[in-house]
Amino acid sequence: MTASPHTVAEMIRRQLEGLTPTERKAALVLLGNYPVPGLQTVAQFAKQAEVSNPTILRLISKLGFSAYADFQQRLRDELEDRLRSPLTKDVRPSEVTDGEDATAYSAYWASVTEAMSASRHLIRPSEFDGTIALLSDGRRPVTILGGRLTSSLAMQMYLHLRELRSDVHLIQSQTGSWAEHLLDVNSSHTFVIFDIRRYQDDVVRMGQEASARGAKLILFTDEWLSPLSAVAKHVFALRIAVNSNWDSFAPLSALIEAMIARLSALRWPEIKMRIEELEAARRKLDL
Repeated sequence: MTASPHTVAEMIRRQLEGLTPTERKAALVLLGNYPVPGLQTVAQFAKQAEVSNPTILRLISKLGFSAYADFQQRLRDELEDRLRSPLTKDVRPSEVTDGEDATAYSAYWASVTEAMSASRHLIRPSEFDGTIALLSDGRRPVTILGGRLTSSLAMQMYLHLRELRSDVHLIQSQTGSWAEHLLDVNSSHTFVIFDIRRYQDDVVRMGQEASARGAKLILFTDEWLSPLSAVAKHVFALRIAVNSNWDSFAPLSALIEAMIARLSALRWPEIKMRIEELEAARRKLDL
């Protein structure tokens, strides 16, 4: 099974390298405030991107749309999905109310399995390897940030990564103190950010500012793409929609585990010594 790109944003991410400089400029403008520019007229989109009208039309043609109206309809459909909350998501009643609990459990498990399978095919090896290279570089401090719900994923990444290497930091405090984590940030820093639909403005602004200071961003997001995809070095846009009022973190969590496994395998002799030292320190504290 090979999953095709589901959103316009994912189509763009997959084709960025093959676009002309002007097409790429327009594409990045669209990603930077997705999907607003694409919902405007061709002329308005072109003016905002500072390119010509024909450039916009060539871009949407390369994305596989025969008409600008078709392109805009896809964006409108995505916008509706992107803004869904647990109150507005459609769940098939027969799969959650019909039969015994085991039936409902099996149906939910099947939907998560489908999301996991689709997500696996949306992970590009170059993105994965590039992320591993950044995270394994001990000279690069790593800062991790999640949102209101995705903070649990940020914590998962942090708890594993801090045992594998030094200089790993988790942002947990109130937004008002986040600025402290931007002090001294430059091109030698790596930020790992989790941001899924109904994207958090404070998380987005934090990522944008870190990027503006030169930090390399690794973004974990969903198929509708956080606005941070426009500035992130590596983007993992996975399927999170399942047959529930709530989205599933399972694909994102599995990707974190895959990265930790790869990092461990690449540097095991060094990591083994670090964990042995950690275990020795724990035993002393226990005593």
